[in-house]
Amino acid sequence: MSQVTITLPDGSQKQVAAGAPVRAVAEMISPRLAEAACVAWVGDRLVDLTHPLTDDATVRFVTTKSPEALEVYRHSTAHLLAAAVTALFPDVQCGIGPPTDEGFFYDFVVSRPFVPEDLAAIEAKMRELADNDFVYERQAWPRDEAIAFFRQRGEPLKVQLIKEKTVGQSHVSCYTIRDRETFLDFCVGPHVPSTGRLKAFKLTATSNAYWKGDAKNQPMQRIYGTAFFTQKELDDHLARIEEAKRRDHRKLGKELGLFTFHPWAPGSTFWLAKGATLYNTLSDYMRDVLFPAGYVEVKTPIVFNKALWETSGHWTHYRENMFLVESRDGEEMGLKAMNCPGHMLVFGAEKRSYRDLPLRYHEQTPLHRNEASGTLSGLTRVRQFSQDDAHCFVAEDQIASEVEALLKLIQRVYGDFGLPYSAKLSTRPVDFLGDVVTWNHAEASLKAALEQAGQAYVVNEGDGAFYGPKIDFDVTDALGRKWQCATIQLDYQLPQRFDLTYVGADNAEHRPVVIHRAIFGSFERFMAILIEHFAGAFPLWLAPVQAAVLPIADRHLDYARQVQATLAAAGLRATVDDRQEKVNLKIREAQLQKVPYMLVVGDREAADGAVAVRSRAQGDLGARAVASFVHEALAEVDRKQIS
Repeated sequence: MSQVTITLPDGSQKQVAAGAPVRAVAEMISPRLAEAACVAWVGDRLVDLTHPLTDDATVRFVTTKSPEALEVYRHSTAHLLAAAVTALFPDVQCGIGPPTDEGFFYDFVVSRPFVPEDLAAIEAKMRELADNDFVYERQAWPRDEAIAFFRQRGEPLKVQLIKEKTVGQSHVSCYTIRDRETFLDFCVGPHVPSTGRLKAFKLTATSNAYWKGDAKNQPMQRIYGTAFFTQKELDDHLARIEEAKRRDHRKLGKELGLFTFHPWAPGSTFWLAKGATLYNTLSDYMRDVLFPAGYVEVKTPIVFNKALWETSGHWTHYRENMFLVESRDGEEMGLKAMNCPGHMLVFGAEKRSYRDLPLRYHEQTPLHRNEASGTLSGLTRVRQFSQDDAHCFVAEDQIASEVEALLKLIQRVYGDFGLPYSAKLSTRPVDFLGDVVTWNHAEASLKAALEQAGQAYVVNEGDGAFYGPKIDFDVTDALGRKWQCATIQLDYQLPQRFDLTYVGADNAEHRPVVIHRAIFGSFERFMAILIEHFAGAFPLWLAPVQAAVLPIADRHLDYARQVQATLAAAGLRATVDDRQEKVNLKIREAQLQKVPYMLVVGDREAADGAVAVRSRAQGDLGARAVASFVHEALAEVDRKQIS
């Protein structure tokens, strides 16, 4: 019998019979590894443990300690879900069931929507299948036979998938859970060896869906779930979900009176008084950061002739995401979806010299994008928004220093909000514009800036924008969730499309490079992140209402208003609760509104020119002279104290 040579990660080698399953190698190494392995890498292919070894190959086993393992577990749990659903609902049609960052989902065509009782029954069936430890068996079916099988079984969606994804293949990969022959799924795998590996899973929700996410296609029901290696990990995750619900910015936005929405303006935020205060605080903060750094603020039109968008390339590549309008004269126009084309016109409006560079334009004008109605979600996905947007026009030899300055700016801003972050450098994609030499130089400039600034980063190969490489930044909130916010993008294409030039020291014309950059991203999305990060309990410098003055009785109202006026004159945002209610109720409601400081005033405070200070976080702090409280509060604001 012929042998094949298997090379392991440590460089050692094993000899096995040709055709032996990958599992045989694990068994030769140790029984513990054979029990722990769920799938394996054979060369650059991730495969089941039953995969036959027909040639010499490198092999690396995947266990629960491997980064790939959780995705495999969740994919296998999605198949377990589908097996349970088909057992309980024989007439169901199966769609797709991929793993996700949070768990997995599976889409089904059913005669009626799923209800909570269905989820309980499906999950119980999944546990029954898991307890039976059925094998996940991969079967290679002749393509025509697989198409005929799924067509005869009344699953046209599977037929469509096979036809689309296996063009030119003689066989297709299908998986069955052995002893459950009624369930067979078209899938490339791989999967865990058997259902008994799946111990900790939970179905979490259902929703409406459409085949391939297109509302024109077959309506479906989606079941969401999650899975982990251990029950403790699952319990911790479910606790985080409950905490996320408590912090949901849509819930807190309503409770705290920050914003609302109306169906007559879908995807557009109505900022209420306190929300507008928070919005303007962020807006002014960004100006205070940028102006000393050499930025100038510009305002460009909201509606542009299509000629602008044709020049920028958006009319061809982005028009379906824009709101299009027509003037009385039949002129085709588009609402501004991004600021960069307008900034190209501002730069090109006059003759520029190398002495003008870097030239940094900042703008907070509202933008509009025609997002599908089904994707709109609170502040995180809207149709009208503003960005802390800027475009830096630089000479080629200024790229590294400008990016380094931007990295320091990002460090300063996220530090003020107490948001840890990480960076990733995205390099040249397959469908890039320009030449490789320019791209290599641009990527080298970004790497040099990252290293000079001491910024740790990972390389995200091939994920750059088509017009240039970029650095993206993920912030991590209080629940450990990552949000992509800041971005720094090099662009050689727009200056060329708009024929922008500057006169160099040699009196010749040169093409500038544009650095697109945002730190917050959109104000709306960043505010959603902050609301959830702080659970609505904003630090003093951000809080819409920084202090609530609470008179004990009506006779203390005049003094309460004097205190409020003193605070306002000092630049603190304060209100007076003048209702004829007990002070304990006023304190409780101010606490629920997450006001940082409650200032109780009665006879003694009025006589002494003082306030009884109560902190949202620390409780009773005792009496302070009004001037003393103002001094301490302003110092806390200046420090940008987070807690």
